[in-house]
Amino acid sequence: MLQLKDISAEIQQLKAAGKSIVFTNGCFDILHAGHVDYLQSASLLGDYLIVAVNSDDSVKRLDKGVLRPVNNEANRVKLIGALKCVHAAFIFDEDTPLACISELTPNLLVKGADYDPKETNATSKKYIVGSKEVLAYGGEVSVVELTEGFSTTNLIQRIKKAY
Repeated sequence: MLQLKDISAEIQQLKAAGKSIVFTNGCFDILHAGHVDYLQSASLLGDYLIVAVNSDDSVKRLDKGVLRPVNNEANRVKLIGALKCVHAAFIFDEDTPLACISELTPNLLVKGADYDPKETNATSKKYIVGSKEVLAYGGEVSVVELTEGFSTTNLIQRIKKAY
């Protein structure tokens, strides 16, 4: 399993070679087509997509529900890392990916369109953590459209209704 320190050295080499680094993060609890669409779109924005996956403990701190995550962190990062559009995936345990972003200094920070790259209020649900830092060193912050009708929460609700 990749660690941030392993990816950091590789990223510096890729950047020195002129490659554009894209960073995103998330829980990716139950992988679905919406996740794949999102990651494929993010991947198209640069040369190398890095995905930081929330640890089990950090998912629990996000108040996603007492039974979340459904899939453990090792399984979630394995699935994300196996996607053709993802070049590297690792687990982070902090509440936010700010430390990861600060270490990797991606050229582009990407989130779903439920976030707002122009939001500057760090307490807003639409604020993109790390955006201030990425913009400060000359990077970019962007959002990609989400596939309507797909969310892990909705998927869990549909499964519960089926049983």
